[in-house]
Amino acid sequence: MDWNRVEGSWKQMSGKAKEQWGKLTDDDLTEIKGNREQLEGKIQERYGKTKDDVRKEVDDWYDRQNW
Repeated sequence: MDWNRVEGSWKQMSGKAKEQWGKLTDDDLTEIKGNREQLEGKIQERYGKTKDDVRKEVDDWYDRQNW
């Protein structure tokens, strides 16, 4: 997995992240700046999920993107 793609195109990807995780605010997405650990942390914070669940969710989301 090449997370650098997400970081490099975060402005476009942040919209897709917002579609997937609607509880993330625009401020959250701006703060995250494509950083995977920050994304996972915010998802955990907003949804109350475990770290392992969030990691799998983010992996699945990444795999569904049209690269």
